[in-house]
Amino acid sequence: MTVAQETPTLDNAAMLNSHFQLQRTKYLAAPNPDYQQRKQDLQNLKRMLSENMDAIIDAISADYGNRSRHETQFAEIIAVTDGINDAIKHLKGWMKVQKRHVDIMMFPGAKNRVIPQPLGVVGMIVPWNFPINLSFMPLASAFAAGNRAMVKMSENSINLTRLLMELSPKYFPVDKLRFFEETGGVGVEFSKIPFDLIVFTGSGQTGKSVMASAAQNLTPVVLELGGKAPAVIDPNYNLKKATERIMFVKQFNAGQICTNVDYVFVHESQREEFIEHTRAYVAKHCPNIEHTDYTSVIDDRSMKRLADTLADAQEKGATIVNLCGDQPINYESRKFPMHLVLDTTEEMTIRNRETFGPLLMVQSYKEPQEVIDYVNSKDRPLALYPFTNDRKLADLYIERIMSGGVTVNDALLHVAQHDIPFGGVGPSGMGHYHGKEGFITFSKLRPVFYQAGFSSLQFLRPPYGSFATRMYNLLVKLKS
Repeated sequence: MTVAQETPTLDNAAMLNSHFQLQRTKYLAAPNPDYQQRKQDLQNLKRMLSENMDAIIDAISADYGNRSRHETQFAEIIAVTDGINDAIKHLKGWMKVQKRHVDIMMFPGAKNRVIPQPLGVVGMIVPWNFPINLSFMPLASAFAAGNRAMVKMSENSINLTRLLMELSPKYFPVDKLRFFEETGGVGVEFSKIPFDLIVFTGSGQTGKSVMASAAQNLTPVVLELGGKAPAVIDPNYNLKKATERIMFVKQFNAGQICTNVDYVFVHESQREEFIEHTRAYVAKHCPNIEHTDYTSVIDDRSMKRLADTLADAQEKGATIVNLCGDQPINYESRKFPMHLVLDTTEEMTIRNRETFGPLLMVQSYKEPQEVIDYVNSKDRPLALYPFTNDRKLADLYIERIMSGGVTVNDALLHVAQHDIPFGGVGPSGMGHYHGKEGFITFSKLRPVFYQAGFSSLQFLRPPYGSFATRMYNLLVKLKS
């Protein structure tokens, strides 16, 4: 019986809990896989990706309607393979038992150790925008740490999900890894399972629901939520270079990236020049939105949301610039032209909601403090992008504006670095993964104290005589 055939035989809650119990039983029977087993799991994860690359790329494109092959290669295949390779390279070092300091005056001959151990069975709830990256990267952390995993994919990733459900048993037993399709009620029931950790990537509102469900089991959560990530261009920085780098990430995946530039601060003296640079970029790099290099918006609901956001801004007095000339919104192919939105006000939707699409709000400013005050008046973003060659100015933005991560003089690229953690802060998320921090997140760093054969504490037990009194007084004095 295949995984796909097995799913309908039980109701969702019973099916999910049955499989969780299977993985839990297997975990308890062998709770701490050795280095070779973990390395093999990581290699199998990489093989699953590399040996089925074309089928995976085609499935993702089918789910989108059209997803640029090159964008999938860059963000899903190359980035993930590189991340898995990094985990394999460092795995042995991450797994080492750590020696920690012992107060030899208090505990002569004793030892302290920290032992990284697997948490057990982890659950992952994966969005549609980068479905391989946002499932395989946390899986790499989970397998490096020795865990088993259940992965619930998005309803918008139906073709990819069914492919992964077919492929996964060829590389992993179902008691190690299993993918689940989003059918009615699966997502709701999934977060109710008493996992040892849940990783959720998606909207803040859904993240709150996942966290509330997880709280019923005291299950820890890692939330990657997004938000309105700002860029700010120093007027002394090369404006053309900054514009090109911002527009590249804004058109990438049609802007459907949680760490994308949501809005940009441009010095008031450079506003018109910035607009001209954006026009030139689009004319050169994505002149025809119907080309296969330009990715579709994921579904009709998202198309409507983007169109409504644009209409709301226009009705309330914003200046709208269609960077794709006279190319209209194509609802049939779900191709949405790139737009600038200027002269916005607080009552507009675009000021208060993540755009998650090819709309770029432009804000004018005079002094850096205006930028700092504005961003700090909003929810803490997942990313911050200062463009400046002035180290002190970059440090000012980094110190005064809290965000999940930062890329200086570009955008998105901090997410692609495997030796620094990825994660949000406050409304943009909590917890980290990628690299060593991912291994730590998916591990229990278990403190172990080894007492020596001889313990001086035997002389400090009640009833407390004069010797004990002198010793405690001496220790208080020495520690003060």
